[in-house]
Amino acid sequence: MLKDIITPKKILFVPNAHTELRGQLSRSRGATVVSGNLTGNSRQDISGISARVYKNGTYGFASMAEYSPDAAEAVLRAATENADFMEKNVNKGKGPLPNINCGCRALDCDIPDAEQKRYVDFARSVDDYIASKYKNLASRTVAAREDSMEKLLCVSNGFDAHTCLQRSYIYVFLNAETQSGAPVELFKAFGGEGGFEANFKDPEALYPEIDALYERLMQKREGIYADAGEKTVILGGMMSGMLAHEAVGHTVEADLVLGGSVAGPSLNKIVASEMVSLTDFAHTAFGEKTPLPVYVDDEGVEAIDARIIENGVLVGYMNNRETAQHFGMTPCGNARAWAFSDEPLIRMRNTAILPGKDKLEDMIASVEDGYYLIDSSNGQADTTGEFMFGVSMGYEIKNGKLGRALLDTTISGVAFNMLKTVDMVSDEVVWSSSGFCGKKQPMPVGMGGPALRCKVMIGGR
Repeated sequence: MLKDIITPKKILFVPNAHTELRGQLSRSRGATVVSGNLTGNSRQDISGISARVYKNGTYGFASMAEYSPDAAEAVLRAATENADFMEKNVNKGKGPLPNINCGCRALDCDIPDAEQKRYVDFARSVDDYIASKYKNLASRTVAAREDSMEKLLCVSNGFDAHTCLQRSYIYVFLNAETQSGAPVELFKAFGGEGGFEANFKDPEALYPEIDALYERLMQKREGIYADAGEKTVILGGMMSGMLAHEAVGHTVEADLVLGGSVAGPSLNKIVASEMVSLTDFAHTAFGEKTPLPVYVDDEGVEAIDARIIENGVLVGYMNNRETAQHFGMTPCGNARAWAFSDEPLIRMRNTAILPGKDKLEDMIASVEDGYYLIDSSNGQADTTGEFMFGVSMGYEIKNGKLGRALLDTTISGVAFNMLKTVDMVSDEVVWSSSGFCGKKQPMPVGMGGPALRCKVMIGGR
């Protein structure tokens, strides 16, 4: 747990300049077993201090890979000098940032740390189970992972905070071959927020879900190619989450809006079916804690939900303090930094479409000829909202019933056009926080959502 050497340095903050002083400890642990061989075994701890000073539209930033009172004073001096230099030479003349709510938020940051042997032994146990039960796999990979960020933050205006974010996962990859020798693969991530010891007490608890993963792989092994073209599909919750994050979420990050994203001219306009509402949740959604709760961001802004789409209308962006001032919006706590040496960027937290009233089984039964698309292997989108996602698991739908599994395919389209075709939204939401968003800095995020019935272009053979 980080000792608070940050708060006493607030007396050194320069008047009339917004200042952020952040100490951080980032930790990662992991072990990887590939077909019985230990190929990865690592532990890493990185700590340091950074300071950022805002003056009339320009920032000065400095960091040091040392967590000490002397380092705190050094980065404060350097960041202030850098801000003075930028103000004199760039001179945007924007004036100070608006004042926001102030306070203090301290979480329980006693982060438990499992012995490295636990990661290795757990991964080996899961691998041994797969190897002993399933003989017709081409290869298998089991990766045990934990990462955490503990931050101490003091700001001249806003919330001082001591926060921590910890998650742990087991990633299982299974590979087989079709009769023609073509490779097929599926993977599943098990886990979520919290430490390794809390999430993974007994490998046997994962075996039923690994069995289900293997069964799906065998179905995919005998799968068919989709018929290419525009089709009616049911996007499962993780697919709708990929859409919400990649194809919508990035377009409404205010720095990308200023860079020319499609969301700029779309504000207060219809961008989706009236059945679609989308929110970037801070720490609570639908009465429960989000996969990766954020309570205070790295600019000292108390985190609240950022409403993006309401009943099909684009109503807001994700902002930092500066862009919120520019657009006349309220900052909601979306400025996040990955490492101590990184400046905060506008980032998503837990982005999802809100659930509707439809039952998934009714949605499937409503499709005469289409597809149920469950999981994505990858995805890409640009600031026009144009996207292409890989589909790693799905099924055909014929006469309202699930049919054969699909081989790997893709879906593509333009998000704000495709969302206008949504005519059913399921009443259940699925979440995951197993990946990273890669906008300049990696960042853990939560994503997911309900199932959607819509029209989309799908690839074929």
